[in-house]
Amino acid sequence: MINISFAPLTKQGLTEADLAVIGAGPAGLTAAIYGARFGLKTVVLEKLAPGGQIATADLVENYPGFPEGISGGKLAELMEAQAKRFGTQIISDGLLSIKQVGAGGNFAIVTESGAEFSAGAVIIATGAEPKKLGIPGEAELAGRGVSYCAVCDGMLFRGKTVAVIGGGDSALSEAKYLASLASKVYLIHRRTEFRAQSYLTEQVRKLENLEFLLPYFPVEIKGGHKVEGMVLENRATHERKEIAVDGVFVYIGLVPNSQPFLELVDTDEGGFIITDDRMNTKTPGLFAAGDVRAKPLRQVSTAVGDGALAAQEAYEFLRGQDA
Repeated sequence: MINISFAPLTKQGLTEADLAVIGAGPAGLTAAIYGARFGLKTVVLEKLAPGGQIATADLVENYPGFPEGISGGKLAELMEAQAKRFGTQIISDGLLSIKQVGAGGNFAIVTESGAEFSAGAVIIATGAEPKKLGIPGEAELAGRGVSYCAVCDGMLFRGKTVAVIGGGDSALSEAKYLASLASKVYLIHRRTEFRAQSYLTEQVRKLENLEFLLPYFPVEIKGGHKVEGMVLENRATHERKEIAVDGVFVYIGLVPNSQPFLELVDTDEGGFIITDDRMNTKTPGLFAAGDVRAKPLRQVSTAVGDGALAAQEAYEFLRGQDA
């Protein structure tokens, strides 16, 4: 077992840890639970509240062990408590820079607040952020009717009309949630079929206040001080139409938070970090887990699996270094 003295991070000295986990979503918190249980001195660095994207989910229905579902916020809270129970130190700070000191050496990490520490192994679990539409009116009306989080902002649109953009699990799940609050929900998707699970599709089709607009895509969000409407274009006929809405919720994919690590990892065309099947990146001692990693499925369950395996591999790597 690695045995490194450990103290709370300060801006003055360089604190050493066995394992640093960057990001406190399901992948990062699972990695921390496993790392700490292996006896590693484990630090988690998270700028925002622990839980990642899952913390904003109204209801998680497909995570094993919760037959009636569980709120994303509650699930994140339980994961955080479990990580802390085993001795993980969670630092509320963002990552400024990371570099490896020499070939196969420790990683030097600097946080946004100026704290510095080193770690023998690092797990990147920084997740991904919602992709933007990139159309006129989106940036100008962000926070004034344009949102990427139904749980965060849905209550503002009780009894109003909203549009949800997207065709995957997230879009349909959030459309279902918004339909319980809004008087009318438009579900807009550029294809004629959804990519979401059939279970979700069947559920939203039963909602009386939800209308499908297929195959349409948004070309402009209109409004002055707040969202007032949208211009849509039919992908097949190129016909344009305008609908009146009070809010627009966007769920068209993810952009990985991989930028701080680009000198240490390889990425695919979307910027997701490439690993082998054991979560290794191209840099020895550096692993990636969860939504930031290039993989075919991004769910809480797959993130948890990634985190557990990454921690196992980090432990084996450090044990080999210590031999």
